[in-house]
Amino acid sequence: MDHLDDVTCVACTMAGNGNNGSGEDSLDSLLNQRCPLTPSLSPRKRTTSQSKTEPPLLRTNKRTIYTAGRPPWYNVTGTTFKEAFVIGLCGGSASGKTTVANKIIEALDVPWVVLLSMDSFYKVLSKEEQELAARNEYNFDHPDAFDFELLVIVLRKLKKGKSVKVPVYDFTTHSRRKEWKTVYGANVVIFEGILAFANKELLKLLDMKVFVDTDSDIRLVRRLKRDISERGRDIAGVIKQYNKFVKPSFEQYIEPTVQVADIVVPRGGENFVALDLIVQHVHSQLEKVRRRSALASAHQGQPLPTTLSVMESTPQVRGMHTIIRNKDTNRDEFIFYSKRLMRLLIEHALSFLPLKPVLVETPQGTIYEGRRLSGKRITGVSILRAGETMEQALMAVCKDIRLGKILIQTNHDTGEPELHYLRLPKDISEDYVILMDSTVSTGAAALMAVRVLLDHDVQEDKIFLLSLLMAEMGVHSVAYAFPKVRIITTAVDKKVNDEFHIIPGIGNFGDRYFGTDAPSDWYESDEGMDY
Repeated sequence: MDHLDDVTCVACTMAGNGNNGSGEDSLDSLLNQRCPLTPSLSPRKRTTSQSKTEPPLLRTNKRTIYTAGRPPWYNVTGTTFKEAFVIGLCGGSASGKTTVANKIIEALDVPWVVLLSMDSFYKVLSKEEQELAARNEYNFDHPDAFDFELLVIVLRKLKKGKSVKVPVYDFTTHSRRKEWKTVYGANVVIFEGILAFANKELLKLLDMKVFVDTDSDIRLVRRLKRDISERGRDIAGVIKQYNKFVKPSFEQYIEPTVQVADIVVPRGGENFVALDLIVQHVHSQLEKVRRRSALASAHQGQPLPTTLSVMESTPQVRGMHTIIRNKDTNRDEFIFYSKRLMRLLIEHALSFLPLKPVLVETPQGTIYEGRRLSGKRITGVSILRAGETMEQALMAVCKDIRLGKILIQTNHDTGEPELHYLRLPKDISEDYVILMDSTVSTGAAALMAVRVLLDHDVQEDKIFLLSLLMAEMGVHSVAYAFPKVRIITTAVDKKVNDEFHIIPGIGNFGDRYFGTDAPSDWYESDEGMDY
């Protein structure tokens, strides 16, 4: 699994988690830890630009798993039912915008909040501008210092729920770092910056505009402490820059934008009345959607979609199904015949990939008219935990294939699927993606996984959903929401009972395969887990 983005809900705070570790902890053991975790607010470090917060999570050397999952952000048609709510925070330098943002995040107490800092979008400086910046003679508080074009593109995509890349600005070298951060999955976006209200296109993207008003003397003291201790500046240089650039820019470009603010917050993070007002309004704007019940009642009596391909039920396939469906089959037999079916399923699925004609020369010196994959490459993505069992079959058939993983769990209160973890290869948008899960019942988990791939710009017609067993309900749900996704399975059962178990079904695939008793909130089988 080389070249992976550790995509998280908060401005990719975990972009560097997958390194320096000597070993990867067991995902099963992590998820069996039911200890509640509370958000921790990281101190603001201004050596580089920041766009992050810390939600409830469990960390290992290579994985970050959110204990507060992201609920569905799309409807039964697979489309986003509501854009992310964007709060714009504006104010002078060192006015306390980040403190206010963190207070709002803490009080909101909702998962999957993105904190996006305008500091990340300073322009790349020329050599001459670099020299001016080193002498404290470059105006970083002027609108021309920011890449508004890139900022608007990133915020617009983030508002629509798409995965985005955010630059990291290094204040010590006055340049962008080579590594950009991946940001994905926002229910709420908090965008803060000194000129957050200075661009008309930016203003159109803000659902709430908050101006943080702090006395100029307090801001100067804060700036002195910050720039000297965290950015390596000297006191004379800080004061020179403040008088020459910071103060005039505030008066000319920043202070006048208070007129467009919906709320003005005097005293910053200490104004609890204003913060409470903001939080109440945001909560009133957030919607909840119930999807599983809607999936269960939809598409009844409809013919199976043309995008579905079911392997021919040969005597061999029927015999293997007989073995793995039998409740008395021991674990070794269950694993052996499941793997055989997986291999056949993968081979069958690969026949749907587009191939282009190619001529090769044989050892006898003659030309053979063959076929070759017309796309760039194939990537496999498994829905944890049971979907991971199909990876070996895929790797046995596709040499050097890249792999990604998605973890979806059930919310005990709502009964809905929630996204907790996601790790996808870089540049997955260019690939054909084989999405793997052992069974699909209502299709809720599969829908969420497909929506994640689409949010990362994977083309819908390049997604292949593979499962050993599906219910008709799940097939219809996926095909209705995503009519271009190819659905491939070894068998389709007609019924799903009141508990959303496939009938006759296969049992809890994960438990039978791994020999475990799964936590009750795993979305992974037709027996109450993989919906």
